[in-house]
Amino acid sequence: MAKILVLGANGQVGTVLSEALRRRWGREEVLTSDLNAPRQQSGPHLLLDVRDEAGLRKVIEENGVRQIYHLAAILSARGEKDPLQTWKINMDGLLNVLESAVACHLERVFYPSSMAVFGPTTPREMTPQEASFIPATVYGISKYSGELWCNYYAGRYGLDVRSIRYPGIVGWQSPPGGGTTDYAVEIFHAALLHGKYTCFLKPDTRLPMMYMDDSIRATLELMDAPTEKIRHRTAYNLTAMSFTPEELAAEICRHLPGFHIEYKPDFRQAIADSWTASIDDGCAREEWGWRPDYDLAQMTADMIKQLNSNPDLLKG
Repeated sequence: MAKILVLGANGQVGTVLSEALRRRWGREEVLTSDLNAPRQQSGPHLLLDVRDEAGLRKVIEENGVRQIYHLAAILSARGEKDPLQTWKINMDGLLNVLESAVACHLERVFYPSSMAVFGPTTPREMTPQEASFIPATVYGISKYSGELWCNYYAGRYGLDVRSIRYPGIVGWQSPPGGGTTDYAVEIFHAALLHGKYTCFLKPDTRLPMMYMDDSIRATLELMDAPTEKIRHRTAYNLTAMSFTPEELAAEICRHLPGFHIEYKPDFRQAIADSWTASIDDGCAREEWGWRPDYDLAQMTADMIKQLNSNPDLLKG
């Protein structure tokens, strides 16, 4: 297996994906990178800024990299605090990856998009693969623009670039990374540490979600799929479930009967309101066989089990 480079490996998804790739291909075959060292280093890691195209090209050439998983980005809530910087990091980083991939003749590139590409003109229920996308955040704007650039590089240069529109991702392995759906991670930490949680979204805010295990498996399945099955070079819709903070809290109460939640919506409510409530991921299911394993009840039970077994991961 050719060497893999994971950019933005310290993030919520990058941390778990890097370990999954190392379990599959070997620790020395997966090179991780970020602006900082990882909390726990389990293989080769470099400090790298994705805006440094020359530095990126050097890493690819010196390490024999053949595939890139480009996860470095500023997420939705953090992005609204500095829109121009978010645009620069998200877009310059992606274009450097695409240019380097073509110049170095890489085999494959993974680019994570997001449901943040959806906006007020997008159907809120069962959002189709193709619709009117007018994102309401700079993060969403950058992700949708990134999808179009990936499609362009695939058509213009024949680059095998593949992408998923991730819904909100819930996982126990790493802390939340500044996204609007991160309440669904924070709530578990707060429930186990304090028995209560103050949610920054309204109780009835329904959003598409997915357990981390499913998101990692979907990413690997997409990258493993034969090229002839990949018909979309923008990004595939993907989902596993949709739920509200109120529904998640009720499920947590089944395991922790004394848990209490209150609601104090902040600026992130407007971001959530601009997104869809459910997603049609029929193209991913039909073209490369996507199926989720976890529903709300299964996810909640496993989150509590895993965090109880790994108390050092709890963040209050």
